[in-house]
Parts: sequence; C-alpha cells; structure tokens
Amino acid sequence: MGFRPYLLASSAMLAAFVGASAHAQSSANTNTIAELVVTAEKREQSLQDVPVAISAFTSEQRDIVGIQSIQDMTNFTPGLQYSTSTDRVSLRGLGRLTNVLSADASVANYADGVYETFAVRAGSSTLFLDRVEVLRGPQGTLYGRNSIAGAINILSRRPTETPYAEARATYGNYNRSVLEAAASGPINDQVKFRVAANWERQSKGWAKNIVPGMPSEGNVLDTFYGEVQLDVKFSERVEMWTKLGYTNWRNGAGGPGAASGGWSPYIYDLNGTIRPDVSATNRNGGNGWDISQFYDAASHFNPGFGCSGLAVNVVGAGPNPCVNASNESPWLFNRPQSYTVRVPNAYTVASHWTYHADTFDIRYIVGGTRYWYHLNGSTPNGTRDPSILQYSLNSAVGGAPLVVYPQERFDYQERNGFISNELNFVSTKDGPFQWIGGAYFYHQAYKQPVSTTEDPRQVQWRSTPPAVCASGGQTSLPVTAPCVPGNGRRFDNRPDVKNTSYAFYGQVSYELSSKLTLTGGIRYSHDRKYGTESTRILCFGLPACVGLPPEVFPLLIDLTGPGAGVVATGQGGAGINRIDRGVEGRTTYDPATGFASREYDASWSAVTGTAKAEWTPDDDTLVYASYARGYRSGGFNIGIFTVISQLPYSDKESVDSFELGMKRTWGSSLQTNFAIYNYDYQNLQIPITRIAGTAIGSTTTSFYNVPKARSRGFEAEVLWQPIENLQIIGTYAYIDAKIREGAAVDGVDRTAIQPGAQPLLTFAQCVNNSACAVDDFTAGLPNNGFIREQSLKGGDLPNAPRHKFAIAANYTWEFEPGSLTANISYAWRDKAYGGLFKRWYYEAPSWDQVDARLLWKSADDKYEFIGYVKNIFDTIGYDQGATAERLHGGYSSVYGAQPVAGLTCSPVAGAAGTINCVQGIRKTFYVTPPRTYGIELRYKFF
Repeated sequence: MGFRPYLLASSAMLAAFVGASAHAQSSANTNTIAELVVTAEKREQSLQDVPVAISAFTSEQRDIVGIQSIQDMTNFTPGLQYSTSTDRVSLRGLGRLTNVLSADASVANYADGVYETFAVRAGSSTLFLDRVEVLRGPQGTLYGRNSIAGAINILSRRPTETPYAEARATYGNYNRSVLEAAASGPINDQVKFRVAANWERQSKGWAKNIVPGMPSEGNVLDTFYGEVQLDVKFSERVEMWTKLGYTNWRNGAGGPGAASGGWSPYIYDLNGTIRPDVSATNRNGGNGWDISQFYDAASHFNPGFGCSGLAVNVVGAGPNPCVNASNESPWLFNRPQSYTVRVPNAYTVASHWTYHADTFDIRYIVGGTRYWYHLNGSTPNGTRDPSILQYSLNSAVGGAPLVVYPQERFDYQERNGFISNELNFVSTKDGPFQWIGGAYFYHQAYKQPVSTTEDPRQVQWRSTPPAVCASGGQTSLPVTAPCVPGNGRRFDNRPDVKNTSYAFYGQVSYELSSKLTLTGGIRYSHDRKYGTESTRILCFGLPACVGLPPEVFPLLIDLTGPGAGVVATGQGGAGINRIDRGVEGRTTYDPATGFASREYDASWSAVTGTAKAEWTPDDDTLVYASYARGYRSGGFNIGIFTVISQLPYSDKESVDSFELGMKRTWGSSLQTNFAIYNYDYQNLQIPITRIAGTAIGSTTTSFYNVPKARSRGFEAEVLWQPIENLQIIGTYAYIDAKIREGAAVDGVDRTAIQPGAQPLLTFAQCVNNSACAVDDFTAGLPNNGFIREQSLKGGDLPNAPRHKFAIAANYTWEFEPGSLTANISYAWRDKAYGGLFKRWYYEAPSWDQVDARLLWKSADDKYEFIGYVKNIFDTIGYDQGATAERLHGGYSSVYGAQPVAGLTCSPVAGAAGTINCVQGIRKTFYVTPPRTYGIELRYKFF
C-alpha cells in the first residue's frame, strides 16, 4: 500500500518531463483552468464567486478523471460519503442511516430543480448530465426539503442550438456492455429538442456463488433509460423547458439494495479474536454461521442450526454448506437463493417555465417521479446464512422428529410517487442589491410493503392456527371470526404513508462596497406525515412466541391478534390501548384478514436561515464567513422490518453551522479553495436498537434523537496546471464528528463490558434497585446479566472518516490527428465507524484505490476512444462503516446444558428448559467493486 503514492507522484513527474520536451500542437483540447458556471444559489455564477463550499463536476472533467459513479465522486468531494448498496449519502458526518421512507435524507437531491428522494441519478452517464454540483453545509434557505447536511444539484444536458447526434458503446470485464445515443437540435426558430437513451447490461457478477446452478451476484444488470426534452421560446419574455424520462430495470443482483446485506466473513469471540475454522469438532468456528436453534426474538427457524451438529437428517446445497466461502473473499459466497432487483417502471418529469420581466425573472418549476422498486432475496441477506435446505429436530415428547425447511425469501417493494411545485422570483438587474424569493409545495405518497415467503414444504405456515390467536383478554376488541389461516408469509408489513410539505423563503444580498457584500436569508418550512401501517406476524412454535421450544409445541401461532405477542410487546408491554406519540388512536385488528393496524399523523415546522459576509480584496480572491440554521423534519419508524414498534416517532433535527472559506485563483495556473466549519446539532436522528426482552417486538429499531452532537473540520480543493497540458487535482478533508450528549444500549455489548464502555450504572446498582433489564443470555454469569445503557459522549458519528484525500494527474499530448490524455488517480480514506459506539466491531479499516484511463480524441472532434482500469491493485474498499451483531439465541434442553463447545451459556434456565447462549460477534462490511476495466468508443455524427 505504501508505494502507491510514490507511483502516482512518479507518474505525474514523468508526464511533466515528457510534456516539457514534446512538440505540442495548438489545439482546443489543451488542458486549461476554465471558468465554471454553477447555479448553486439559483442563479448563474462563477464557481469561484459563490460563497458556498461546493464541488462541481462537468461532463468533460468526469470523462478525463474517470468519475463514472457517485462513489467515484466521493473521492474528489471533501466530506462526501456514499453507500452504493443502499443509495445513502452523507456529508461532513451527517447522512441517511435507514431506508425507511418516512425518514427524510439529510442531503437533498435535486434533478433539474426537482426534489428527489434518491441520489442514484447523480451517477448517470455524461451523455445525459451536463454537471453535478455538491453543496456542502446546510442549504435550507434556498433548497429546503431537509438539506440539513447539503444538497446535490444534478443538471441535464439541454437541447442544442445546432444539430447534434452521438452514439457510444462500452465493453468491460464481467461481460459489461453499454449502448447509448443522443440526438438534439432545432425544430424551428422557437423549438429545440433532445432525445437520448441508454441500455446497460452485465451478465457476470463480481461475486461467485459456489452453490451449483446458482448465478453470480454483484452488479448483474439489465437497465434501460430514455428521455425526451423540449425547449420552447414562445417570445423574448416567455420560455419553457420540459424533460420526460422512463426507466426500467430487470437486474439480477445488481443496483441499489442488491448488496445491502454486506460481507460477513468471520465470527469473533467477545474479545475480538477470530474463532478458528469450523470443523466437525468445532461447530462454533470463525468462518461459520449463527448456529443457534432459534434466534433472539425469532419467529422462524435458523438455517445455521443445521451446522451445529445437533440437528439430524441435514440436507445442504453445494460443497461444504457449513463453511462460509466469504471467509476467503467478498467475491465468494454460498447461498441457495439468488437476488433480483427490478424497477418495472419509473417515470420522471421536470418542467421549467420562465417569464423575463424587465428587472427580474419569474420561474415556475414543477416535476416529480413515480416508480415501483422491487427487491427480492434471501433472509437473512448478505453472507449470513448457510445453504442448509432441510433438517430434523429431536423430539422431546416422543413421536416422529419435526422436519424443518429453514430457508425463506423476502420481498421488499417501494411504490413511491412525489411531485413538487416551486415558484421563485429572481432579480436580474445589475446593481448592488440582488434578491430571490419563492414558495414551495411538495407531496409524496408511498407504499412500502415487505414480506417473507416460506418454503411451501413447511405446510404449517398455511395451516389454521390454534385458538391462541384470538385470546389475550382484550375485551375491548372481541374477535368474532375464527382464526385466520396462514398464507405462507411469516412476516407481512404494509405501510401506506403520505407526506406534505410547504415553505416560503427569501434571500437578499447587498454590496456595501466593491469589496464587501452582505447576504441574509430566511425560510419557513412545514412538514406533515400521515398514514397507516398494517402488520401480520406468524410464528412457527418457537420460545419467543409461546415460551415453548418447537420440540414441545411445533404449531403455528398468530402473533397479531388482540393480546398476542406483536400488539402487546410491540407497544412496549402496554397492550393495544397504548398510544405512542405521533400515533392516532388505538391499534385495531381485522379478524377477516388477521392484520393489526394503526394510524400515524404528526407535523413539524421550523424557521431557518443564513447570514453571510463576502470580502473580495481583489478580483481573484473571495473570503466568506457564513452562519446557517438547518432543519430536518421528524418521521416515523415504520416499514422495512418493524412490527408496530414501540417509540415510532422521532422529533425534528436542527443544526447551527458556522463556516469560514477562501477561494483564490493564482494567475492562470492555480486555483485553491479552503473551508473550515463547525456544526452544533440538536436532536440528531439516528436509528438504534432498543431492547426490552426476548419476546417478539421487544427488540426493535427506533429513531433516537441524540440530544447534542457536533462536527467540525477542514477542507481543501486544489487545481494546478504547472505546465501547459498537465493538470493536477487534489482534495483533502478532515472531519471531527462527535456525540456530545446521549445514552443508549449497544446491541452488540448489551451488558457494557467491552473496553471503552461507559455504563451509566454499575452492576451493583442494577442489582440493588432493579434499574436494569435482565439480559437473558448472560443472566447468572459473573458481572453479566444486566442490560446497561452507556454514555454516547465522545463516540464518532457514523460514516465520517477522520481523514480523506485524493489526487489525480492528467496530461494531454497533442498530435496532428488528435489528442491523447492520460489520467491516473489515487484516493485514500481513513477508517470509519458504522455505529454510535467507537468499538472494533463497528470499524471499517482505512483503504485506498488507484485508477487510470486513456482518452483519445480526434482533431475534428468526431470520435473518442477511452480505455480505463479502476481499482488497479484490486484492493478491498469500504464505502461505509461496519455494522455488527452479537450472535445469541436459544436451544432446547433436549441438547444439554452446553449444546456446542465454545458457547457462553447462561445457567438460568429459560421457559420449558430452554438454554440461552452467546456465540460471539459477527461483523459486516460493505465493500466497493473489485478491479474493473474496459473500453469505450464514441462517435459524433454531427
């Protein structure tokens, strides 16, 4: 790893030497430091004149440097992090940590001025995008829509004044191919058009499934996107631009969500040591699985129990089904079920209408998206489950052994639609006083159904449950219908939510002198979210359901009826009459369908704003100081894998941001942009595990409002052209993002005994005043047995690497037939944590990557040829911090007090003699792609 910076430096020096001695031809392709115009403040300005920390990527720059995705963009954007597998963005330590749609992102995504709930469009081909602007810091005054961390502004290529047509073809390893084309030009003096389409296909995945007959996974794609644009100039004062887009995905395991399970290569003991390899005498091995008979709070069987040596008649798929192939590499796995990612249809529209008055413009921006996203795969996902298809349990009461088919699939969908309307007024008259004002309205309606499908051979999932499904003593909700038969779905959750937001804003700037300008802005935002959640949970006779192991009670239980598990424990133990904050009325039960439902309705509002001072001591220097107040609305933790959970409501989040920056152009050869900032957060929204026992619904994820946190840092961006034809780009970011106040339970270290733990209570205090819940898996062991909250103070915010830098050098040789540009880039980023606690099991290590590309462009600009290699040294990179879980579960007493060697088992017997044990810790990483390479040919017809 250490020699790579020297390799890059040597390459840059070599390019400089060759460039100094080569005969350079005069050409428009020569690298220059050109002025870049952006619309960061809703008016066209030079990048160097905008008092905002902003990184902008034109299509030309992306082609040279090789920025083909948002992940590539993070290398050259200080403070930017992106998780490709989950489409989550963070800036300066603040970002989205959940895919629950009622929780808004921290970074607002705008495509041609229209707000979007996803960021994936920013990585689109340069055939479609003119540039991408990443605005760092709260942008709530002009952008709103929860841009508390920043905004990504995506701008399309527009119709051209003259005829244009281009086709591109790409072929790369893993059998990746891309075909795309665009045409544009005038229809008449008033109307211009543009049409473009892209088809990308990759048939071989990055990761090989060693189970015979199963496909590879990792970026297996078959996607189509097409768009049409019209640009109409009705008169000198009135003009319109409209874009319609259509998307269709028919992917295998490719696209956002396909790798959301991550890479789980090992099992560690509680001290962080990798356990030895699994073997016949060591079932609890480091490259094994969760071998519990049943998970904590489980309502379905664990395939890993088939690898424990305790089950009988075990049937597996593929070679060595009990050995995790991912122990060797993230690009190997063994899974008997494949993933698919589908977008059967997605429609987008964006339309701008502009009226040019004498001294100002009136703009109306309207648009939206409607899509259906469909993800299907195995549960649990990632590399967390062995390929065990069937096993049998010993019977505790005589009779035939129970046959278990533990594999199940999940079905996750988003049926989402949203539309936004914005009317703004922008001054256009030259003078010291400039202003902008506007009004905004947004509406979203989505359904996010999630369910599981069990093996049809397990007929119990489709049987009629016993009468326990209608019992529980809730006389306020009598059940008059018989128990509802199972439908083969253990879990079925159906949120239906709407979101309405409106805002009014204004910003003014005044030049006090030729060197000093003051700016002030204010915005009022109001958000309302309301809807329903309907859930049905079935359980196949496990202890978390009825207190009895399956050897004793192997029957289907309905947990959703009044008084049964979900409604009672899911409401924090207060039963169906409990009404949490943000919940409208009591939970209801439909005896005809077996679903429990409740309604949600809450509103949040805030006044935000900004104040800036700009000083320009000369034409090449801008120094600015700014204050901004940011806001993100609250939300509900509903959908995904919640079960009418307790504490569904989260409060709004706010930040006070202070920033000082300097932008300077040093002659014609050097640009430097620097910024330092300090954020003070209040009520930072972070999903966290809450634990109240071992029953269904008692262990859940809820949004925790961290009372106080802060992020401060330094950022630098440098563009240097030391000699003609050579450019060097460098970026650096330092982030110190910490929690200042808060307390929570670490789901991995429930009893707070790991090094660095800061428990609020001692074990003696837990014993003496019963202030701590009991940890059933370590109860009765020395210094264990109590779940203790820990102070969060001093912990790093998730996905905020302390240091990150990147450098790229490109040199252009110019010849009579054309020009050749060579680029090499190096990026390095520090370790990052995926949880609130600064522990080894949440840490993803530091990593680096080297890319290179060659671009040949003909002298007549008719054709281009590009060859590229990304991740030359095939290193493992990590696009977010790690996640972790403590592997613990129960066993029937049929298997003895210590079922498997190496477990840590509680001496306190559970219900009906069940035994609770801790196996160790499983750590999950989220990795960047392996080495990829390819060629691309572009041809312009005119």
